[in-house]
Amino acid sequence: MVLLDPLANALSTIKNAENVGKESCTIQPASKLIGNVLSVMKDYGYIGEFELVEDGKAGIYNVKLAGRINNCGAIKPRYSVSTANFEGWEKQFLPGKNFGTLILTTSMGVKSQYEARDENVGGQLLAYVY
Repeated sequence: MVLLDPLANALSTIKNAENVGKESCTIQPASKLIGNVLSVMKDYGYIGEFELVEDGKAGIYNVKLAGRINNCGAIKPRYSVSTANFEGWEKQFLPGKNFGTLILTTSMGVKSQYEARDENVGGQLLAYVY
């Protein structure tokens, strides 16, 4: 099996496990980017705890689900955004104002659009979750 986009596969694994009502799921392979996206999702309460398990290869994330995700996914291509453009992208990917979170990579690390707006820093869109 060839993984073209590990982040998209990880988010679809989480979404599918949530839809079926599972309490946890495993994400393979693990990466720093996926870990950073998971930590933003955890900070906003969309998922519970997660841990990295070394398996001698790339590693596996065990993720506890909180049952709070309606939808999530990767944003392709990774559009560049500035703080002035956040509202337009929120309209495109999120169902309502202040409902859900865009996750982006910035020069200061992976952040939600709220943190990026507070710190006045732009970046590239990675994912959305609501």
